[in-house]
Amino acid sequence: MELIITEKPNAAKKIADALADGKPAKDSSNGVPFYRISNGKKDIIIGCAVGHLYGLAEKNKKKGFSYPVFDIQWVPTAEVSKEAAFSKKYLDTLIKLAKKADTFIVATDYDIEGEVIGYNIIRFAAKQKDAKRMKFSTLTKPDLQKAYTHLSPTLDWGMAHAGETRHFLDFFYGINLSRALTRAVSQAGRFGILSTGRVQGPALKIIVDREKEILAFKPVPYWQLSLDGTAKQQKIEAWHKTDKFWNKPEADSIFIKIKNEKKGMFSNIEKTSFQQAPPKPFDLTSLQTEAYKCFGINPKTTLSIAQELYTGGYISYPRTSSQQLPEAIGFRNILTQLAKQKQFEQNCKFLLAKKNLTPNNGQKTDPAHPAIYPTGIAPKKLDERTAKIYDLVTKRFCATFGDSAERETVVLTISVKDEQFITRGARTVKQGWHVLYAPYVKLEEIELPAVVKGDIIEIIKIQQHAKETQPPKRYTPSSIIKELEKRGLGTKATRAEIIDTLYRRNYVKGEALQATELGMQIVIVLEKYSPKILDEELTRHFEEDMEKIREHVKKPETVLSEAKDILTELLTEFRSKEKDIGEGLKETLAETKTAMTTVGPCPSCKQGTLALRKGKYGRFIACGRYPDCKTTFKLPATGMIEVLPGKSCEHCGFPMIKIIKKAKRPQEVCINQDCKSKTGAGIAFKEKPCPKCGEGTVVLRHSIYGSFAACNKFPKCHYIERLVEKKAESELQKFKKHLQ
Repeated sequence: MELIITEKPNAAKKIADALADGKPAKDSSNGVPFYRISNGKKDIIIGCAVGHLYGLAEKNKKKGFSYPVFDIQWVPTAEVSKEAAFSKKYLDTLIKLAKKADTFIVATDYDIEGEVIGYNIIRFAAKQKDAKRMKFSTLTKPDLQKAYTHLSPTLDWGMAHAGETRHFLDFFYGINLSRALTRAVSQAGRFGILSTGRVQGPALKIIVDREKEILAFKPVPYWQLSLDGTAKQQKIEAWHKTDKFWNKPEADSIFIKIKNEKKGMFSNIEKTSFQQAPPKPFDLTSLQTEAYKCFGINPKTTLSIAQELYTGGYISYPRTSSQQLPEAIGFRNILTQLAKQKQFEQNCKFLLAKKNLTPNNGQKTDPAHPAIYPTGIAPKKLDERTAKIYDLVTKRFCATFGDSAERETVVLTISVKDEQFITRGARTVKQGWHVLYAPYVKLEEIELPAVVKGDIIEIIKIQQHAKETQPPKRYTPSSIIKELEKRGLGTKATRAEIIDTLYRRNYVKGEALQATELGMQIVIVLEKYSPKILDEELTRHFEEDMEKIREHVKKPETVLSEAKDILTELLTEFRSKEKDIGEGLKETLAETKTAMTTVGPCPSCKQGTLALRKGKYGRFIACGRYPDCKTTFKLPATGMIEVLPGKSCEHCGFPMIKIIKKAKRPQEVCINQDCKSKTGAGIAFKEKPCPKCGEGTVVLRHSIYGSFAACNKFPKCHYIERLVEKKAESELQKFKKHLQ
């Protein structure tokens, strides 16, 4: 019997469908699905994991926050985390199936994490030393059949050892440094769980360094001169060629000289044309960056959506560093399949008419996977954001095969009493690949009038502007991912998660990443007492070492031994300064906790302050004057709660909070359950049969997000209807999106 092990249930089904001679027989054990198939003369079982079934833990766990910890082992994740308790039945099922098998094939995602998942199942659950390996970049039938036909005889040991070493390093750094910080604060008389890590510390320092630049920034005044005029019946705005005048008397002198002039002359005209090459295929970072720029979708969510599209069979594996599309994927076949989807039909037919299809490949490569591309399989039904990512990936794929666009830039020089003003224009002369990538081409089109040297411009006004230099911009979730990649910190698959961790730890806040007081203080204290924790050179060194392990140039034990020595020295130094570090952090920790939990003034007693609380039955908001004031407000059981200091509801005046749920847009809501925005007041609504399922009835519903109309057969039927409300139409639209 042959056992194929997949990373997710959906992958198991797709492999079963692809390899079965007939129809796969679906079976289950304790609710965990697996499949029995025949392939030629072989009987095959396909079982599945749900990501990592094993995690790292101390061999002999001690009480408190003692460190250093290096004696660790792999154990079932269900024993490590309560949240992973559901994974136990998947592990039990694989153990049961493995007992019946004599041949084992790992078919987890072909990357470092996938290799570790498969390696652990093989050695711990199946009790085997090795296994065969299926390698594929899409979950399409042809690719899966090819991967099975061309099985690798062994696991990818380079990936397996590099991946395991990464887990060990991250655990060593994470648990030891976090315990050291937490212990330091507790020794100073304040309890609070703090964390840092091998990549998390340097990443936070990058953000804090930018914040320090902003805080230390001193604006410098400067002056500019602008000219507004018309030529050939077209308005023109031009700026003095000096651009910024750092000396006000100089700017004043020129302004006085020309401010009353009514005419100027075009003294010089420069035109430049250039070819603009098609975009490079998407790797994960460029996809995350483009999705943020086009849709405002953060990198972590983009990866999650891309992973769903991959497991659905609609796009290739997204965790790739490659910007190259090999001919082997079958360009014409993919375009032919995409042409069957109406929104891509015209573009694909245009490309198929070309004699040669050559993508504009980039320099970046990945040993495991090509750049991200659509498989050609048409998705059934996608929610709004998933459809956007799919459209972006597909149009980017098409655009890489497009013709170069031609752009023209024009620089006009205007002379006013020997003072030169400059205006610049840019336009697309030949669209080329722009057509294939619309509407995601974000280029400025500024048409200037067709003037010649010596033509006159009628001046409307000349102005002097007093300005100041601006501080550097904060990082966005997109730009920080690019910065981490540029510095060689983290991996394509972990960078978004690292930034998310900084948010969850309250080290950063805001859409533009602003270091909180706690984040700032941690970096300031560590820079003073233990700077090696924040050393990105050290982090980058270990990243390079893990790549050498993957290439079989270095051995894991050599890298881990070096890491233990460095950590032991670092932690010994840290312990000697533990009291100073704790004192430096305790006050900021207390202030941050208060700031992150204070909701606003109590609307009942008018004297107390509402704050987030946790109790026996979950989270709630309560007045700080309890028991004198017993005002409380319910909160949803799931999702992250963020307070919004000073923000009150426009309907009732109660404080507002922000609720952040996975893969959903953050929602700002009023805490008042009886608020008009939630009761349905002002809504024109009448119950009617559900137009989607035909069985249920569309009824008015209420939630913390407000009122909405939905089928009463939910969750069997997900029909949601737009409501007509006099004063809260925009809020209800948000509720509808949230529930999709």
